[in-house]
Amino acid sequence: MKTKVKTTAIYYSKLERVFKTPILCDLSKIHTGLGIMPKVTHCTNDNKWGQVGSTKKVYVSKSLTQEGGFSSIDKVVERIENQYWKIEVSEFQSWMLGFSKFVGEWKTTELEKDLILVEYTYTMYSEIIFLYPLNWLFAKIFRKKYMTQVLENIRQLVYSLEPYMYK
Repeated sequence: MKTKVKTTAIYYSKLERVFKTPILCDLSKIHTGLGIMPKVTHCTNDNKWGQVGSTKKVYVSKSLTQEGGFSSIDKVVERIENQYWKIEVSEFQSWMLGFSKFVGEWKTTELEKDLILVEYTYTMYSEIIFLYPLNWLFAKIFRKKYMTQVLENIRQLVYSLEPYMYK
């Protein structure tokens, strides 16, 4: 089963800045945790991160659902400069409510100079039929709330001109 959640935001900044910040900045400043979602602490094996096909290992703090440490692999699936990113999160190191992978999409559209529409979509893939209702509830309620928090964290990084960690 695929469960898709989408949220949007408007950023007042340069298109390139809004496009690059969520992928090329410090992930621990973006994914700060919420409830059962652990905070990202750091990434490794990320020397080519940002290029299509590149991967990185993501590490998280301890939470109710995870013991902390190595959590998953992120992969850049698609990159269309100043328009679109597609990222896959997989190889989960702990049980994730039956989800097998997540696919995140970050689409930027310049409405006018320095006025950028962001469409942030997350598709969550699950394969255990009896968990589908729980998967759907988690995605539509909790994940959507978390995505709103992530958008605000990214907004702060965009507006403060946070340096990129990757090229």
